[in-house]
Amino acid sequence: MKFIGKLLIGILVVLLVAILALYLLVQTRWGSAQVSRWITENTDYELSFDQMDHRFSSPSHLVLKNVTFGRDGKPATLVAKMVDIGVSSRQLTDPLHMDTITLFDGTLNLSPQTAPLPLQADRLLLNNMAFNSPNTEWDLSAQKVTGGVSPWQPEAGNVLGKKANIQMSAGSLTLNGVPASNVLIQGELNGKEVVLSTIGADMALGSMTGTARRDANGGWKVDNMRLNEIRLQSDKSLADFFAPITTLPSLQIGRLDVTDARLQGPDWAVTDLDLSLRNLTLSKGDWQSEDGRLSMNASEFIYGSVHLFDPILNAEFSPQGMALRQFTSRWEGGMVRTSGNWLRSGKALVLDDVAIAGLEYTLPQNWKAQWMETLPTWLNSVTLRKFGLSRNLVIDVDPIFPWQITALDGYGTNLQLAKDRQWGVWGGTATLNGAAATFNRVDVRRPSIALTANASTVAIGELSAFTEKGILEARASISQQPARQATISLTGRGVPLNIVQQWGWPALPVTGDGNIQLTASGNVQANAPLKPTVNGRLNAVNMDKQQVTQTMTGGQVSTVAEPVVTHSPQPSP
Repeated sequence: MKFIGKLLIGILVVLLVAILALYLLVQTRWGSAQVSRWITENTDYELSFDQMDHRFSSPSHLVLKNVTFGRDGKPATLVAKMVDIGVSSRQLTDPLHMDTITLFDGTLNLSPQTAPLPLQADRLLLNNMAFNSPNTEWDLSAQKVTGGVSPWQPEAGNVLGKKANIQMSAGSLTLNGVPASNVLIQGELNGKEVVLSTIGADMALGSMTGTARRDANGGWKVDNMRLNEIRLQSDKSLADFFAPITTLPSLQIGRLDVTDARLQGPDWAVTDLDLSLRNLTLSKGDWQSEDGRLSMNASEFIYGSVHLFDPILNAEFSPQGMALRQFTSRWEGGMVRTSGNWLRSGKALVLDDVAIAGLEYTLPQNWKAQWMETLPTWLNSVTLRKFGLSRNLVIDVDPIFPWQITALDGYGTNLQLAKDRQWGVWGGTATLNGAAATFNRVDVRRPSIALTANASTVAIGELSAFTEKGILEARASISQQPARQATISLTGRGVPLNIVQQWGWPALPVTGDGNIQLTASGNVQANAPLKPTVNGRLNAVNMDKQQVTQTMTGGQVSTVAEPVVTHSPQPSP
């Protein structure tokens, strides 16, 4: 019996010595290399570390130095100067579930290809780490990250696990191409739901704070978001800039405040932007709201050829549509003011009052093509219940037929400028007049026009202007049918006879000043030339009583009456 007892004691001592030797050996570089080699050769992972450190003052912690870890044949998932692994009695039943894993001074690359990882922990802590998560819904790259995930239970396709609390700070971060610095994030993961109770960052020379959450369907709700003094330059068009928002299943904005922002893109810019948006949901290219509000003002806004100064916009949203309480802006040297409603039913924009004053506007070179373009699906019609023009200058530099009107005034009621997503004059009345005008290098004074439009016809009941010595008066009508048949009756008294030549009629064989009577008709269609459809008759007589009558058929003068000189009878001797 004594022999057996001594033998057992001897074996125990040998085992203790072996364990102690192994314990001391693993803490050497040679021992660490052997452990790394064994794991690499016998598992699907590659591991290397220079040294393992364990101190009896902290018996539940193992420290690995200069660690590299990853899947076989893949880029390293973890590179760190030090990894502190906290163990507990749980390792007896679940050896790969740690109490804590703390990573120091390195890089952690987490992507769908790296998960699931073989380890889990009650807490994953990062200390001055770089964090990369490419090829995921959140393309994330962060540096100087400090914080933790609790618990950390990575699985396939979800490197942070399904349920965890997150608290992290980062010196710099880029999320889906948007850079930020001094970032603080606190939140919670619950399956596919994400709750970010604290978001704070310096970005684009400004700051962002707020709270947000994502539902299981991928839609986001921004409870509160504030952007201060943002200075952002983008290489994207305005549509592409907002494209990430439109691709979300839904975006519900509880409160968004923007203060003193400056944003710029290739063909758009806004400076000194202040914006307040409440209770608006964007989803599937549309929006919904019960009692939403938008207030916005800026020093300058540019979009393509539109350049606004000091724009102010106040609007309210409801299930019925949008109430435009106020829109005012300085534009092209003048002022624009309006209010009205956009009605969801019928997608109709109805402006109650439009005022334009002091404008100095040169029409874009492609304004005729823009006039013929189909409007977006959300804008079926545009109606001005009341409008007023005052002291405006409008210029068209079209080389074929340039024109300009000076001191343009006007007023009108119920003027429908768009119908079935097509620009036009579809209804209402308007009266326009100017102090002076030039039409294809012909100067006139006091031009005026009065028109009435309905579903079938645009009737011009008054069209007049003074030339240098005489007056022009006309009446016209344009059919609203697809053929767009137009008729005009023009009378000129004491006017230069070559005036009609400047406006498209062939040259007359008589010259000087005189009287003109012209009737003509043609089809004014967008995609077909006008001239071949014009039929008309012109009679002209000059001050010397030379008279000519011309008939036009299909745009060509087919008959010409030779000039006739009428002599006054001589008195009897």
